[in-house]
Amino acid sequence: MKLKNKVALITGSGSGIGKTTALLLSQEGAHIIVTDINEKNGNQTVEEIHHQGGKAIFLQHDVSQEEHWARVVEESMKTFKSIDILFNNAGLFLLKPLLETSMEEWNKLMSVNVTGTFLGMKYVIPCMLKNKRGSVINASSTAALIGAAGHTLYGASKGAIRTMSKDAAMEFGPYVRVNSIYPGFIKTQMVEYASRMANKQPEEQARTIPLRRLGAPLDVAKMVLYLSSEESAYITGAEFVIDGGLSAGKPVWAEEPEFS
Repeated sequence: MKLKNKVALITGSGSGIGKTTALLLSQEGAHIIVTDINEKNGNQTVEEIHHQGGKAIFLQHDVSQEEHWARVVEESMKTFKSIDILFNNAGLFLLKPLLETSMEEWNKLMSVNVTGTFLGMKYVIPCMLKNKRGSVINASSTAALIGAAGHTLYGASKGAIRTMSKDAAMEFGPYVRVNSIYPGFIKTQMVEYASRMANKQPEEQARTIPLRRLGAPLDVAKMVLYLSSEESAYITGAEFVIDGGLSAGKPVWAEEPEFS
């Protein structure tokens, strides 16, 4: 097991990428702190971890609220005595033109995506420093790497996470490693929402991806596992793109190419 007896705190792990990652890390021996604003979904993840023989607790958590972070870290330390891995996964998505975006929408999304990531590092990294070890994985997005109409708010939030991750890596080495990941079109509720807004089926998005398929949550979870384990012991401040080649360049064809 790659993470035997390690403790991982995963935000937004009641569904999607967060849930899949929680289940995978548990299979590799980690004890999981499941946090989510949705109590029902969070408890369901814990039940599934217990069913596969793992250890986990659920803590209801609004990542934008500092007092929630203080409580979550306190209760986590009481239960497991350490936090070795932090996956700042929770986030909001909004696809909307810049001129139609309200301040209320801006502040709400930024409070979850950017402030939530900042508070996660602020409250969890001190626990890691005490043990002189830890791995932080921050979820950014390909929206931080390439421009797209309607992505100004979301892209700005993920761009901030990109920079924060590098800054934190410089600040907390050599004991705490901080890396960021950049998922593309992953088959989750977020991509289903984006497809509806664009009046397309999710599968149509696959035609713009070199690997010709949407990503699965497990594709992202495997990268988080790698960055959580000792296999990535010499990696910090790095960026890992999981997008099937989406950000490599603009597609030059709309249909499947024919190869001779």
